[in-house]
Amino acid sequence: MSKSEEFYKKLCNQLESTNTWPNFYLFKFIIKSKSNNLELIKTIFQNLDLEINIKSSKNNKYSSISIKAYMKSPDAIIKKYKEIGLKIPDVISL
Repeated sequence: MSKSEEFYKKLCNQLESTNTWPNFYLFKFIIKSKSNNLELIKTIFQNLDLEINIKSSKNNKYSSISIKAYMKSPDAIIKKYKEIGLKIPDVISL
């Protein structure tokens, strides 16, 4: 099992034991401000009940994105993290 798969398995177990599903989940990402990454993230999360907050760094080089989305299950959350990682290689997931 790869390190990332171990991470996702642990995350799934934590989410299952601490929440009831469906429920809201807060995703957090850091991206480079001058890129199309924000639009890619919005596309990945389309069709979900969500709230997006964006904050730029002091020098506007990076943006912090918080997405509160209504998710069906821990598996659905992990699927979103994996999709973001595949489509946006330089994203930082928190």
